[in-house]
Amino acid sequence: MTELPSNAVPSPAVRDAFGVSGTPVLLAGGQGRSVLVGGAVFKAVKGAEDEVEWAASLFERLPPSSDFRVPLPLRATDGRSVVDGWAAGAFLTGEPGSQGHWAGVLGAGRAFHRALRQVPRPGFLDRRTHPWAVADRVAWGEQDVDVVEDLHAPYSALLELRRPVKQEGAQLIHGDLTGNVLFAADEAPAVIDFSPYWRPPVFADAIVVADGLLWFDPPSDLLTGGSDHPDWQQMLIRALLFRLVAHSESVGSSGRAQCGERERYGRATDIVVRRLAAR
Repeated sequence: MTELPSNAVPSPAVRDAFGVSGTPVLLAGGQGRSVLVGGAVFKAVKGAEDEVEWAASLFERLPPSSDFRVPLPLRATDGRSVVDGWAAGAFLTGEPGSQGHWAGVLGAGRAFHRALRQVPRPGFLDRRTHPWAVADRVAWGEQDVDVVEDLHAPYSALLELRRPVKQEGAQLIHGDLTGNVLFAADEAPAVIDFSPYWRPPVFADAIVVADGLLWFDPPSDLLTGGSDHPDWQQMLIRALLFRLVAHSESVGSSGRAQCGERERYGRATDIVVRRLAAR
């Protein structure tokens, strides 16, 4: 087994603070920042301590549900949820379920959002500046950015298609469900890696569908999964904008989009426009 760099794993002092022992193992996903130690998942969260503490308190208060599971946070012996830039939570069994479980991903997300309906808007949302926070604001017309040259064409096309919509029913949502719902036999789906935003829950559905169009080969009925919503097409357009701008912000103004990204977004946009217009 390849030894992980010391800065990529929680130190022995951090593990001791949480009362966890074992050999650190890097987990897939989690942007390469999640490490399994014993029965706990550690994640590097430096710079997001307020958000992590808020999420820990939220998950501790959520009532149990038969429709979804969430990883309960671990606290250090002194009550902290973050120690030296690391947070920890219980490891949940299951495999990511986008392929073959689209309905399950959407269903788990909707149940999760129902449980969050009365949670007040956290103030840290306004202070976030990471690529996904910027992309969310751009998608909803609250901020303007210049995207990398490779993505100018699909970005301009999506902006031309975007129309004003009312954000009725805006609440706390998970904005990255696609790869973060786990499925295990005889267990409720597990919702992990909470990415909070304040938008209508249908926008979270649209992001899942947009991800399917961009990177998978989803069933044909996935596109119309939220078509009973009057602004469904506009939600999909915003979801594609969200993913496109996040990618552009991640590579930086002087960078280049990954090979094929321009065509990928062009195809997805064309599908949204043609298929929904034909209904």
